[in-house]
Amino acid sequence: MTAPTAPAASVITDTLQHALADWFAPWVQALGLTVESFSDGVVTLRLPHNDQLSRVGGMVCGQALMSAADTAMVLAIVTRLGNQRPMTTVQLNTSFLKPLSNQDALVTARIVRAGKSLVFGEIDISGARDGQSVCRASTTYALL
Repeated sequence: MTAPTAPAASVITDTLQHALADWFAPWVQALGLTVESFSDGVVTLRLPHNDQLSRVGGMVCGQALMSAADTAMVLAIVTRLGNQRPMTTVQLNTSFLKPLSNQDALVTARIVRAGKSLVFGEIDISGARDGQSVCRASTTYALL
C-alpha cells in the first residue's frame, strides 16, 4: 500500500482561503485576511491596512490584531490535523510591542505542541512593509 501524495500547494492555499470565508463569523471575514503562506503547523495571513480597523494616526486597533492572530492559529491547526475539527480557544495571551501604522500586517501562527486534546501555539505579527514585530501572542486550543 502506498502512502497518499500531498496535494499541490495551490490546492491547500485555496482550501485555507475558502475556510476563511466558510468557517468564520462575518465580522472576522470583514478583516479581509488572505493566506500568504503555509507549511505543516504554520500559517501566515495578511491583514490589509484598513481605515475601519485603525485609530488616530492610522494605528491598527489591538482587537483586529488579536482576531487575526486567533484566526491564523485555527488555520495552522488545520494544516496539522488535515481537516476542520471542532476546537475552541482556551487562552490567548497577547503582548503589544509597538503600534502598527499605515501598513498591512503579516500574522504568522505556529504550533508549538499538538496533543490529543490541547494544542499550544505562538503567533507573531509584523509589519508587512518594514518587517518589525508589533505583537506576540501565545495560545492554547482545546480540540473537541
